[in-house]
Amino acid sequence: MALALLLTLGTVAAGVAPAASATTSGPVVHALESGAHPLRTVEPQGDTSDLRPLDGMIGGARVVGLGEATHSSHDFFALKHRVFRHLVEEKGFRTFALEGSWSTGQRLDDYVLHGKGDPRRIMREEFQRDYLWWNNTDYLALVEWMRAYNLRHPHDPVRFMGDDIGWVGPELYDAVTDYVARTRPELTARFDELYRGLRPTVATGTYMEQYLNKPYAERREMADRTGQALELLKRQSPGADRAAYERAVQNATALDQVARQYAFDFTDPRQIAASMRYRDSAMAANVLWWQRHTGTKVLLAAHDAHVGYRTYDPANYPKMQGAFLHDRLGSGYVSVGLTFDRGSFNATGQDGAIHRWTLGPAGPGTNERTLDRVRYRDYVLDLRRVAAPAREWLDRARPTRSIGTDYPDGPHDIALASTHDILIHLHRVEAARLRDQ
Repeated sequence: MALALLLTLGTVAAGVAPAASATTSGPVVHALESGAHPLRTVEPQGDTSDLRPLDGMIGGARVVGLGEATHSSHDFFALKHRVFRHLVEEKGFRTFALEGSWSTGQRLDDYVLHGKGDPRRIMREEFQRDYLWWNNTDYLALVEWMRAYNLRHPHDPVRFMGDDIGWVGPELYDAVTDYVARTRPELTARFDELYRGLRPTVATGTYMEQYLNKPYAERREMADRTGQALELLKRQSPGADRAAYERAVQNATALDQVARQYAFDFTDPRQIAASMRYRDSAMAANVLWWQRHTGTKVLLAAHDAHVGYRTYDPANYPKMQGAFLHDRLGSGYVSVGLTFDRGSFNATGQDGAIHRWTLGPAGPGTNERTLDRVRYRDYVLDLRRVAAPAREWLDRARPTRSIGTDYPDGPHDIALASTHDILIHLHRVEAARLRDQ
């Protein structure tokens, strides 16, 4: 069913719990405070010296996953912008990776590198349906900062990538078929046949909706054809320009990933779980390809669940992107989770419309209730180095907010220390400002 993209004007209260105690007594809270480093602000402007403790926690990691406890709160998005700017300037990071499609990332990368296109239009066209949450004022500000940075540093630019597989734009089909036409013109007709009916001719959200509504057998057949195209391209010689060949293969891989993501039987719970595992493995593979081929350090922006190591729902989400990245990179990957005590966010309600939801202070027995008793309003904490008895407390699963695109959602039982390496806790968050809604 299509999402009704209607942002309600009212604020809906949900999950309101008694206010947390202001006291900071107790051995667990004391141990948390001993390891906590206060944050000055989540806003990207100004001095970032308060983020220096994060530098040591990250160490030599090549990929850092930075999560979010909701998919649409300003404070999480602004903090990602701030952390990325800091890591660019202090740790040599050069890529911002988003839980968006591979082809969307290429369009935004062309803008931040070369000034090609209008970022407002790109975001409006690309961030639809499941991705509409990224079409917000905070990410627009980030993309514009990246472009301004590259104008000042043309020989050492920052890059933008998308790692997700819910959509792929027509320009990616064109990139693959144009490469084939240049290097193997005798195969052009074959690739045209294999990609028949797949190249989008409608808007992003409409394409995704139409694809989901196709019969299962048809979706399977389409994935079979993209797989044949990928294997055919892989069998060709790289020729003199290996870099162009590898880009073409990765683009064809992205086309195949999208088709395979839609080729599961979504009436079968076991296949739904398999599709979720496939999605996270594919997102991790795309990040790894990018990091290996560009040589850049990557800040990966996604939901807490995707950047973490341990799933809170193994029956439906068997293995997460963070776990796949850790398998391949070891200590070269670091996961940073985010939590919040109270505040607002945007999410789709049971009526199919987008609402602004507001939550009161976290309730008794939750992770956030104790985290918010630390005397700092906002802070960063290295979960690997917290002393007892807080270490044992962090090892136990308890109710935690982990809110996706729909609400109500959760809370979910999460053991913070086995899910992330680092935690950033925010006292209050406010809903993001969505564009074009």
